[in-house]
Amino acid sequence: MESRRVHWLPEITRAEVRAKEEKGERPPLSKMAVCIAVIAKENYPLYIKSVPTENELKFHYTVHTSLDVVDEKISAMGKALVDQRELYLGLLYPTEDYKVYGYVTNSKVKFVMVVDSSNTALRDNEIRSMFRKLHNSYTDVMCNPFYNPGDQIQSRAFDNIVTSMMVQVC
Repeated sequence: MESRRVHWLPEITRAEVRAKEEKGERPPLSKMAVCIAVIAKENYPLYIKSVPTENELKFHYTVHTSLDVVDEKISAMGKALVDQRELYLGLLYPTEDYKVYGYVTNSKVKFVMVVDSSNTALRDNEIRSMFRKLHNSYTDVMCNPFYNPGDQIQSRAFDNIVTSMMVQVC
């Protein structure tokens, strides 16, 4: 029997989820993020993945336009960012269909996550933990002796982590 992580669900309890799993019923899939991007210090993409793929160009544009907001937030925080070591930038900007969140590492690599606006179950602390998980996976990529910093990220393990963040079993 597979083990599944259960996230916050307003309509059913964990006991009900376990009971359904024992019966062999699959819980519904919940979209967590629709696009995740890793942007280098020099503002070129190291990795971008989006679901659905037919909107890929739209998400590239959304990520690109969010970089201005990231730079504004970093410069506004200035010294406070270094002192507090707060890497999570929070909501960069909402659009009609999506919410765009940002995160910056100590080495000025930026993570941008685009979430569907209709997903109201996703809270700020869950977004923060998703960025921490992404940062840990990025660190694993950087520690690979065969990876050249600045190259496109082509790690299968990193791709699996990103894919798990995009559609998760609830």
